[in-house]
Amino acid sequence: MDDLTEPHFLRHPPGLTLGEIAALTGAELQDVTNHSQRMTNVAPIDLAEAGDLTFVDNAKFAKVLTSTRAGAVLISKHFQCLVPSGLDVLLTPEPYKCFVLVARELYPDTLRPSSLFETEGIASGASVHPSAQLASGVTVDPGALIGPRATVGAGTLIGVNTVIGPDVRIGQNCAIGSGSSITNAIVGDRVIIHPGCHIGQDGFGYIMGATGHLKVPQIGIVVIEHDVEIGAGTTVDRGGIRNTVIGEGTKIDNLVQIAHNVVIGRHCIIAGQSGLSGSVTLGDFVVLGARVGIRQHITVGKGARLAARSSVMRDVPAGALWGGFPNAKPLRQFLREVVTLEQLASPITRLPAPSIDKASIVQDTSIPD
Repeated sequence: MDDLTEPHFLRHPPGLTLGEIAALTGAELQDVTNHSQRMTNVAPIDLAEAGDLTFVDNAKFAKVLTSTRAGAVLISKHFQCLVPSGLDVLLTPEPYKCFVLVARELYPDTLRPSSLFETEGIASGASVHPSAQLASGVTVDPGALIGPRATVGAGTLIGVNTVIGPDVRIGQNCAIGSGSSITNAIVGDRVIIHPGCHIGQDGFGYIMGATGHLKVPQIGIVVIEHDVEIGAGTTVDRGGIRNTVIGEGTKIDNLVQIAHNVVIGRHCIIAGQSGLSGSVTLGDFVVLGARVGIRQHITVGKGARLAARSSVMRDVPAGALWGGFPNAKPLRQFLREVVTLEQLASPITRLPAPSIDKASIVQDTSIPD
């Protein structure tokens, strides 16, 4: 640790001019005479240096404008009056979205796993079965194994120590991160699977009995449609008697468990450590917060949103906003119940008892004959 300088894990980008940034994002460059000024990096406003593009979309960070050393800022008209002289301004109603568009352009390699060995083609340390079919432009890192009759589409990366099972089909321009395994699955185009994922293994199915538990054969597969992204350490079990399906454009965070026969709709968002039990169905555009748990055979309707740590024990209507434990319900109702319970459980403030001079009462009270 003698050298405490920050290492550069990413290729240094050539940068974009302010004019190119304006064209890319649709932001309005306030001083067009500076259109050729080049930004070579993106950074948060408090850490930005000359040559860095930053953004402000929150009053919490607007006060840092006076001390920032950034070269240019993406900002809305609401905060424009706070920008000091000498800082190039790009006006936009969506500063953060524009910032992300620029970051994607500068660092395209961050958008999907890349070859850890910087392999071109098939590494000598990879094992590819003779009957497997690999299209042009496929990259296979050392230690990877591709089984019999598997097919891999053009431009796809198979990472270090990844296992692709027999008959698996993977589409074009996918990225399969290191240490993953894919069996009994069909994977569409432009799918990103981060390191350590396991897809297509047995679902958890047993018939319990007094003398032991009878294992249920899992004869379905996993179907992952186009443009899905699956975070590191996530597991997707193959179907039992029907397929496990992840719909087009769905994005899944790290450490999520998706059980057998689950059907996830298009463009869903599932945050980390969530668990979907067997035969759960999510409609299109469903959003699950972190650590949501859904019991088996539940249906969550299209566009519904579940707050973090929700425990879902019954069907959720389309478009609903639910949350709560141990039984999720409409979020407003759950929050009212929490507040009411807190009020009932809080200590009762008692008024002090009045001070009474018993001696004076006795002295001043006449005693009847």
